[in-house]
Amino acid sequence: MRCPNCGNNDDKVIESRTLGEGEIIRRRRECLQCGYRFTSHERIEEKPFNVVKRDGRRQPFEREKLAKGIERALEKRPIATSMTDLIVSEIEDEALMKGRISREITTSELGELVLARLSTVDKVAYIRFASVYKHFENLEEFINEVKKIGGDLK
Repeated sequence: MRCPNCGNNDDKVIESRTLGEGEIIRRRRECLQCGYRFTSHERIEEKPFNVVKRDGRRQPFEREKLAKGIERALEKRPIATSMTDLIVSEIEDEALMKGRISREITTSELGELVLARLSTVDKVAYIRFASVYKHFENLEEFINEVKKIGGDLK
């Protein structure tokens, strides 16, 4: 696998872990030239996994889109990039398990998975994500959400 740091094709696998009940293998690798460590994921090619939008449209699940939303919520928060990657992988695994039979998950189910995970990691990131996901109509809805997670607004 090509090193994202130096472009070398020689690496060694440091650790392998099975995710999603054996459907995904996560490998930690180390470049033999520069020593940079990175993660790769191997997946079984299957039928596409779809996300059902609120209006009923179906779109292919995109890990990158999920990661972008989570990264935006965690922006400038004291959370390591490696933790962000772990959060995305965990949510992706949960989504795949939830939609295992139908090969799809609704945006509301996916959003709830993200909110549940962010609430345990960072309350500010939770509120950031919730404000976009839940489409607050007014300040009162926002304040109620903060109170729900145990925040204190004065």
